[in-house]
Amino acid sequence: MKRRESLKAIGLGALSTGLLLEGCQPETAKVKVADQPALAAADHAGREPFEVARNKELEAATFFTPHEMATITVLADIIIPKDEHSGSASDAKVPEFIEFIVKDMPDHQVPMRGGLRWLDLQSLNRFQQPFVACATPQQLELITDIAYPTKARREMLPGVAFFNRMRNLTASGFFTSKMGIADIGYVGNVPNQWTGVPPDVLRQYGFA
Repeated sequence: MKRRESLKAIGLGALSTGLLLEGCQPETAKVKVADQPALAAADHAGREPFEVARNKELEAATFFTPHEMATITVLADIIIPKDEHSGSASDAKVPEFIEFIVKDMPDHQVPMRGGLRWLDLQSLNRFQQPFVACATPQQLELITDIAYPTKARREMLPGVAFFNRMRNLTASGFFTSKMGIADIGYVGNVPNQWTGVPPDVLRQYGFA
């Protein structure tokens, strides 16, 4: 499926509007705190102390269960698989990005958890096992039913809403990652390489 070009637009658009606007909201996530390594000093550059403290709080918390994270990983890699240009969504740590976003923006929590449960229920009814345990053709069969909103059957609409959210988060996470930015071909904010004084200048001043 040739989806990267359209997903690039989704990723950048979602980042520049919804995610940034929601990021200004003062709400905080009610999440379970777990032991996590502190942010590296380099990650603090240019941030206010309260921003560093909030990031540490979010980094030290977990929201999704291991089963939910496994399902998110499969879904993200279906949306952006590895190709000839770059790695997959999970290679770019998109599942970790989504975990962070739902803690930072609690409005995502109920729709995401509910969507994951809806997906497992559909999978159990069709294939008698959770989504992550299904074979790839079975997973793709189910995703095909919810990935195209204009073609989806009425009973699949809850899944369509969930997959739209999942697709937007995946595109936002991937195309704002180092790997995704390289995939886009963005070269801004990259320092020039200093190769030394040009040979003709060195000759002019007698150094060559």
